[in-house]
Amino acid sequence: MKKMITAAVALGLGLALTSSNLIAKEKMASWKVTMTKAMKAEVRGEADIKRDTNRKPIETLEFFDFRDDMSVIELIPGGGWYSKLLAPTLAEKGKYYAGMFAGRMGKSLADKPGFEKMEILDAEIKASRNEELRLSSVEEFEFDVEPVDMVLTFRNYHNFDKTGRMSMNKAAFKALKSGGIYGVIDHTRRHMTPFSADMRRRIDPVLAIKEIQDAGFVLVDYSMLHYKEADDLTKEVGHETVTGKTDRWTLKFRKP
Repeated sequence: MKKMITAAVALGLGLALTSSNLIAKEKMASWKVTMTKAMKAEVRGEADIKRDTNRKPIETLEFFDFRDDMSVIELIPGGGWYSKLLAPTLAEKGKYYAGMFAGRMGKSLADKPGFEKMEILDAEIKASRNEELRLSSVEEFEFDVEPVDMVLTFRNYHNFDKTGRMSMNKAAFKALKSGGIYGVIDHTRRHMTPFSADMRRRIDPVLAIKEIQDAGFVLVDYSMLHYKEADDLTKEVGHETVTGKTDRWTLKFRKP
């Protein structure tokens, strides 16, 4: 009798786990369909579309465990390449926020279909820039927002000095729920290579891991999605031989 009960419990747990996995896969499939439609939207220009193969947005967000019912902050969205995919995909079930120097993107996309629910976080950010090194420094700040599920930043970490990077990491940590994901991607600098203004748009992933862990995060995983064997890490990101073909590290952290 005892063995029968144990077997029944094990079977029940197995069915429950299988059901849970199926539900998770269905949710994942639904956001992929929505994002695939967003990738074909008129708001995306030819230059955006050309970058799809290199940037692999769906595979990248799948690695970060993205879902369309999440609340997500994108830090420093720039011209809005990822914003044009994230905001429409999150519009129905989730919430998209843009934070840190997001004004330019907000003005260009706010009146476009699918961006009605997008919210620009108006955090008070005090920043300064070292013109010689072309790096920005940012004082500590925080977003006035309910804790979110995910914070993402794409190819921005290199733009800041150590103070600025730590301020960004701390703001991400404060904004996230316990268990929330912090996803960071940037151009690779060879480990232990000293900083130089000529190579400023690359950053050592080992340094990034240390700094992000120092802010309280736990490293969950890394991905080889954006590994480029042909990039020998000796040219600046904008150099004609590596533009659009740089090796990039892709790291996933969790707030405990």
